[in-house]
Amino acid sequence: MSGRTLHFERHGRGPTLVLLHGFTGTGQSMAEVAQSLERAYETLSLDLPGHGHSTDVVGTGAYGFDECVDDLAATLEFAGHRQAHWLGYSMGARLALGCAVRHPGSVASLVLVGGRAGIADPIERAMRCSGDEALAAHIEDVGVEAFVDEWLSQPMFASLRQRGARFVAEQRRQRVGNSAQALAASLRRLGPGAQPPLFDALPSVDVPVLLVAGALDRKFISLAHDLAGRLPHAEVCELADAGHAAHLEQPEAFVHAVQDFLRRATAPATSVHLRSVQETAS
Repeated sequence: MSGRTLHFERHGRGPTLVLLHGFTGTGQSMAEVAQSLERAYETLSLDLPGHGHSTDVVGTGAYGFDECVDDLAATLEFAGHRQAHWLGYSMGARLALGCAVRHPGSVASLVLVGGRAGIADPIERAMRCSGDEALAAHIEDVGVEAFVDEWLSQPMFASLRQRGARFVAEQRRQRVGNSAQALAASLRRLGPGAQPPLFDALPSVDVPVLLVAGALDRKFISLAHDLAGRLPHAEVCELADAGHAAHLEQPEAFVHAVQDFLRRATAPATSVHLRSVQETAS
């Protein structure tokens, strides 16, 4: 298989579950999810290109979304597996969906948190690409610490603070370990504006899909329901009292929803009963 191996950490035993973090994160960002699921699953937490220990990948050659997806599939194969369940957040969700389109044999099911299929309108996509280029230049100009502080201060992350100051400080610590130059390169090459739209391929994604969004993140609630209408076997889970990073903000409710979905997705049946659901955080 073409593609290069990305850095990953392996924990637990059982069916394989690949975890993909969001922009500015690392595989360590998914540690809480991995720890909650590793008794039932073998988790592979990857560092996406431009993040963590995979910083040397994104700046090489004509690297883009498709090449990154090839690297994900190659990493799964290197880890000794032909197929896995995939759980991605934000940028990781876009890439996991890309893997289901480009390497369908490697995907048994998808859990997409704050995911989207790209930007369909070419004018809007070009505007987003220009905006991401300006943001990438800003990252390089101000440095990673100042940028991470700006990034986490956005309204879509405001509800992270309900987990307390220590949790927010740990999120910052993980993110400032990244390189400003590598983050900028990742944004330029893997951002929503640079991503090829996947909408035409969605009807061919013939696996169970759980679309998770925080109830406070109205934009991605709308995007989740739009995706659910385009995918053959999808359901929507809205997590109460959560924003964009719903898996971090309501971890117990999130893990419960994922466990229930994966149990049904792996049940020996001719079809998986999927439904639109709303989860209330306990």
